Amino acid sequence: MSIFIDKSTRLIVQGITGRDGSFHTKQMIEYGTQVVGGVTPGKGGQKFEDKVPIFNTVAEAVKATRATATVIYVPPMFAADAMMEAADAGVRFIVCITEGVPVLDMTRVNPFITEKGARLLGPNCPGLISPGQSKVGIIPGRICTPGPVGLVSRSGTLTYEVVYQMTRSKIGQTTCVGIGGDPINGTNFIDCLDAFEKDPTTEAVVMIGEIGGTDEQEAARFVREKMKKPVVGFIAGQTAPPGRRMGHAGAIISGSAGTAAEKMQAFEENGVGVAKRPIDVVDLLKRAMR
Repeated sequence: MSIFIDKSTRLIVQGITGRDGSFHTKQMIEYGTQVVGGVTPGKGGQKFEDKVPIFNTVAEAVKATRATATVIYVPPMFAADAMMEAADAGVRFIVCITEGVPVLDMTRVNPFITEKGARLLGPNCPGLISPGQSKVGIIPGRICTPGPVGLVSRSGTLTYEVVYQMTRSKIGQTTCVGIGGDPINGTNFIDCLDAFEKDPTTEAVVMIGEIGGTDEQEAARFVREKMKKPVVGFIAGQTAPPGRRMGHAGAIISGSAGTAAEKMQAFEENGVGVAKRPIDVVDLLKRAMR
């Protein structure tokens, strides 16, 4: 099994004719994802690669294709409207890849999507992949392999590094989820940890955090209080200078709560194995799964 997406996921792509949208749509189709339609205003009636129908609106696409999920590749100025349009059209799982979405926009988007009963992943995230089943977003399929370990991460590139090391060591994955590193986003660590705990095929979980905020500390407490499956983790930014933003918009330290040391301590105190380097995640997993 997996979480959030599987072989039955019927995906539409918002921004399918743009540079990024078209490139990654081809990758998703090649991986085996059911891409049932695309949305680009003004290009309704055309077909992508002569087989995927394009619609002017998400509502038209959902009605015609019975889509269950959407992935968004549109410029930041249009991303908020794209997310809300998808939720309003009845899409229940929305993945927004777009980077640079204004925080003020997200203060409107999040409550709207919640009110509509939908789940948002992102923005500013690499998406997710259930190896051998479905890929939604930009995570390279070739580095993944089916198996019993779930992964949730704030960092896209570190996701790729850790998944690659796991696959090299013959440790497969149920689902790999990149939640994104913006200050306000949709699905968080706890949402994913809860889903992995309930997934009967996930035997262990990897959690990759980074400096800034307190999400990792809250997730560590959830692991101690709610999870029976082993969880191991890594925190990026261990050498970051205090007060310096590193990478993601949310990766800025305020006081002591957002430091790598504080997060790693929270992991240790709550039973989450802590890796000093990304490659050490593999050894921690092997010990945890014995």
